[in-house]
Amino acid sequence: QVTLVESGGGLVQAGDSLRLSCAASGRPFSDYAVAWFRQAPGKEREFVSHLSWSRGMTNYADSVKGRFTISEDNAKNTVYLQMNSLKPEDTAVYYCEAGPYTENTYYRIDEYDFWGPGTQVTVSS
Repeated sequence: QVTLVESGGGLVQAGDSLRLSCAASGRPFSDYAVAWFRQAPGKEREFVSHLSWSRGMTNYADSVKGRFTISEDNAKNTVYLQMNSLKPEDTAVYYCEAGPYTENTYYRIDEYDFWGPGTQVTVSS
């Protein structure tokens, strides 16, 4: 069992940067694959990024590739999402999710067993 709490969201302008944090308690993050998803109003939750620390793998949605970076600090049991060059279409609630490692289906929301309450990111034009 692991409990996740996201933080770092806020209101920024297009082109700005934000760093989201996801702190875990209960079990080490290194026991899981971790992903960020986001959900905009009226839309389904969509995959943003995935990290498997044990396998040294990261994956990104095409829409954020080259702008977002996922990383993990095992000493702090925290995963980060550095978001640069933000766009209005990045506006959403961002969720941190954790679950067992899956090689080819990491982008599926149903692969993850634990998630946090989310943090709001709003990007104005």
